Amino acid sequence: MLRTALDLSGRVAVVTGAASGIGRSSAQVLAELGAAVVCADINLGGAETTAKLITEAGGTATATAVDVSAAASVDALVAGAVAEFGRLDVMANIAGIMHTSTVVETTDEDLEKVLSINFKGVFYGCRAAARVMTEQGSGSIVNMASSAIDTANAGLLCYGAAKAAMFQLTKTLATEVGPHGVRVNAVAPGWTVTGMTGRHWTAADGTEDADRKAAVAAPMAKMSPLKRVGEPEDIAYAVAYLASDAAKFMTGQVLRPNGGVTMPW
Repeated sequence: MLRTALDLSGRVAVVTGAASGIGRSSAQVLAELGAAVVCADINLGGAETTAKLITEAGGTATATAVDVSAAASVDALVAGAVAEFGRLDVMANIAGIMHTSTVVETTDEDLEKVLSINFKGVFYGCRAAARVMTEQGSGSIVNMASSAIDTANAGLLCYGAAKAAMFQLTKTLATEVGPHGVRVNAVAPGWTVTGMTGRHWTAADGTEDADRKAAVAAPMAKMSPLKRVGEPEDIAYAVAYLASDAAKFMTGQVLRPNGGVTMPW
């Protein structure tokens, strides 16, 4: 019964931010469970690599470029997926950026850029997917939040505020589309080894400083009762659960794969 509940065979998933990190891992896991996956990212080359990894593993995937900060681009992404595969069952809004500055140092341009991708981009994805899914009478939307929705971190006003607003969007949309058979949930990861966090140990040419990586990860791991940091697949498994029928009674909720760093009510 559990295997059946997790089976995504015959379903279609769109994953934004699929070029790397949590987005790539989520696309791979959804494909492994049987979904046909549209790998979308502003970095088309990275999205194509993800799609190739999936097809080489025996899955079904295509790649497309998307600018989530542009509503028309997101609308075209969803319309293209439906035109190609005939339906949309999973919309995973994972694309996002990181920005660090104190409140008084934050420029109008800084704030707008982060909101345009981390909040508006998710809004556009939710809106486009909800239009299709409500007509279809089924579907699961999964939005990528952050542990920043539960804690205040100096320098992360833009990022944290956008993620918190996105979670309010998640809950609001869940109440609106639930009667149409559509679920909307979020995942709020803790500190995870991705390209976003990798900016602390990766040089401009892409090479990694292993010692620097260990030094950055060590204090993060120490904060967790599990004494480890997250890997992309840890978060991808949560996305896959929410996408599947195993979570058919879950909507308007947030899962927190964070190693126990935050434990809100």
